[in-house]
Amino acid sequence: MDKNMHESRDSRFIPMTSITSRMKEEAANDVSYYTDQIVNISFIGHPKDGKWALVDAGLPQSAEEIYAVVAERFGEESKPTAILLTHGHFDHVGGLVDLVKEWDVPVYAHELELPYLTGEKGYPEPDPTVEGGMLAKVSPMYPNEPINLGQAVKALPSDQSVPGLPDWKWVHTPGHSPGHVSFFREKDAMLLSGDAFITVKQDSFYNVLMQTPEVNGPPRYLTTDWDAAWESVKKLADLNPNTVVPGHGVMMEGEELKQGLVTLVKDFNHLAIPDYGHYVDRRSH
Repeated sequence: MDKNMHESRDSRFIPMTSITSRMKEEAANDVSYYTDQIVNISFIGHPKDGKWALVDAGLPQSAEEIYAVVAERFGEESKPTAILLTHGHFDHVGGLVDLVKEWDVPVYAHELELPYLTGEKGYPEPDPTVEGGMLAKVSPMYPNEPINLGQAVKALPSDQSVPGLPDWKWVHTPGHSPGHVSFFREKDAMLLSGDAFITVKQDSFYNVLMQTPEVNGPPRYLTTDWDAAWESVKKLADLNPNTVVPGHGVMMEGEELKQGLVTLVKDFNHLAIPDYGHYVDRRSH
């Protein structure tokens, strides 16, 4: 175990919730997700097979919750073959250091995310000035320092394969973060979109609380490259997913998802990109 491994130095409990908090949902017989307050943690693998992967690791201090969900779904002594990350923002790696110390399993992320996962540098600060609601205004309280996973974290294979999951591929979907990825399975058009697009209006406190379903762009207060984010949504729409489990919001499928993506791609400039904000002002028009 790498002795330099540590949490972010500003890690803290984040007092957010939604009506789906602590709920477990099945997206397929071998794909499920659990909502940790306002963020989704996914599990790929059939409960009876014994081999499974964890996708993302929730908000800070979420490890004990994840252990409980794992024990219920896969068994008391079960651990994943790997942990896959869509990206390294605080609400997707909150339980990660504790999980890796307990399970001693590899973590995979895009190579461009590695500096934020090995203590080398922190993400750009959240933007409280961005057009949006209360979640943006309180974003300075969100942890921003990097975690350090040391040698436990590895770059995803360059051929877009996913270790241990031959039916899946990863798709580079930057914008929300430089190395953001989504995970896609072609045989049933199953997509884990991370924060490339989500199914709740994340800048609305009421919509987050009630989890009002709506295909939406990435969370505004942490997205730093809006042009790349738009291209990423186009890339995912071209995959024609039938089911999505997003990083935030509820699972969505079928015609509701397809039409939502068509509208988001067409009107991304108005539906997703804020009218003002620190990172919006840097856009090349």
